[in-house]
Amino acid sequence: MSRPTVRVLTLLELLQSGGIRTVAELADRLDVDGRTVRRYVNHLLDLDVPVEAVRGRYGGYRLAPGYRLPPLMLGDDEALAVLLGLAAVRRTGPMTTADTAAETAAAKIRRVLPERLAHRLDTVLESLAFTAPPGGSAHPDAEVLLTVADAVRHRRPISIAYTDRADRRSERPLHAYGIVAHAGRWYVTGTDPEIGEDRTFRLDRIAAARTLPGSFEAPAGLDPAQRVLSGFATAEYRYEVTLHIQATVEQIRAHLPASVATLAEPAPAADADPATEPWQHVELRAENLDWLPPLLAALDRPFVIERPDELRNLVTAFADRLASYARRA
Repeated sequence: MSRPTVRVLTLLELLQSGGIRTVAELADRLDVDGRTVRRYVNHLLDLDVPVEAVRGRYGGYRLAPGYRLPPLMLGDDEALAVLLGLAAVRRTGPMTTADTAAETAAAKIRRVLPERLAHRLDTVLESLAFTAPPGGSAHPDAEVLLTVADAVRHRRPISIAYTDRADRRSERPLHAYGIVAHAGRWYVTGTDPEIGEDRTFRLDRIAAARTLPGSFEAPAGLDPAQRVLSGFATAEYRYEVTLHIQATVEQIRAHLPASVATLAEPAPAADADPATEPWQHVELRAENLDWLPPLLAALDRPFVIERPDELRNLVTAFADRLASYARRA
């Protein structure tokens, strides 16, 4: 590759790092004069790279938004970071586009890697292990994701075509407040204006989304992530469980995160010992109860089961099994 071509590509890399680069700065970095810098800029313009001239005392050159993605110049560490990120995303699940998009993007970068760098990447991938199986097919449609994100940013109502977990299909309006990634899936949280209720929807279950006329105001101080977690903890399941646990919030949250249970600390009694850990009121919902007895045992704090009676029976049976195991020689 000729020296001028190398310098033109170096110029592109400098501009891609962001901000305005003065002619003097570029000339110093490229070891050329200002006139040559301007000639290199013209070369980039001839290649349809959108370079913009900024006038004034602090003017210079910068990359302007173009009608297509300009060539990307990645350093060794940047290329490795991108490829490792794509490998992790494909393995663990939460993707914003189809699997093929990640595969083709990785293949394009992998194809142009220098042999030395490709060997380094292979070494890392061969030594890399994941604790979770490959992600399933719960990927949101790219067009749906972009439409919902635009609605969140500009506070525009949308209409979504949704399929719930019972395979019931419906079309409903939504005031979308935020998009949240949780446990390998993507969710949108907002309000259904027709019924005035807060709702959270899985993005991969939205078949289509279209923008509606008008706008809306989001509630002040809204935290979309916390709203999604609270929604999980209060979702409708077979059992409603109420417990009282004598422990700190941190001790309980280590076993029952906000996506599983809600906590409330009752007002302390007048004669309560301030040195004693308070009792926390814990509520959660579950489709089955088998996982709760070992969890309460692992928590190892005093607790009272308010409801349901089935949980009390399961905890008693679990304790009896542990006692029988401990008595074995």
